[in-house]
Amino acid sequence: MQQLPILNISSYKFVALPDCEALRDKLHASALQLQLKGTVLLAEEGINLFLAGPGEAVRAWVDQLRDDERFADLNPKESWSESVPFRKLLVKVKPEIIRMNHAAIRPDQLPRAPALPAATLARWLAQGHDDEGRPVVTLDTRNAFEVDYGTFENAIDWRITKFSEFPEAVQAHKQELMGKTVVSFCTGGIRCEKAAIYLQQQELDGPVYQLEGGILKYFEETGGPHYQGACFVFDQREALDAGLAPSTEFVRPESEAHRA
Repeated sequence: MQQLPILNISSYKFVALPDCEALRDKLHASALQLQLKGTVLLAEEGINLFLAGPGEAVRAWVDQLRDDERFADLNPKESWSESVPFRKLLVKVKPEIIRMNHAAIRPDQLPRAPALPAATLARWLAQGHDDEGRPVVTLDTRNAFEVDYGTFENAIDWRITKFSEFPEAVQAHKQELMGKTVVSFCTGGIRCEKAAIYLQQQELDGPVYQLEGGILKYFEETGGPHYQGACFVFDQREALDAGLAPSTEFVRPESEAHRA
């Protein structure tokens, strides 16, 4: 039950946006009018957003966005806070909504990798294998300082410092993944969606999934079994616990000082 006054939403969608420059002006004007704060990133490959404000205002902005048929199925993840965790409103056009620097990976133009529901991953981790008896590995696609706040038990972490390093890391560690069921994951799903497509192209001799909705959806739907620690978020709340509340039980990792 919602007790706090500020609604925080996050969402993304890979969809062709040839008009992203004009769309930026429209979305910025709407968010400004509703006094929302946060960040909306647009690129020819899609949209990535993090916004906060009073619940009625946030949902009004989402309703306006859904009037565009390209975003009609957008279903933002929600959490509540005492105050707005953003200092200002930014609506930007970028070359990519999540930077990978790999031109061949365009999710808006390629089939989506299979998405694994949170409940299925929780069950597989509890039983120690997938439904075919194959070993399951969880692959953290986030930056090292984020991983240090918390991650899945026994997750693979290649200590990358930015997502554009991910393809090179795959090539260096490919043998770790061969013949296993690989589940890539990230905070909200956007990085692991690109990562899963790249992994599918590597002929790993095993299925590749992305965790549907990322860690935050996993927390929402399962309560966080087999996850240790908190989940870093890119706003003033810093990290969320499995109840999607600001975490008060973690010690800020030393690597966090290097994230700037």
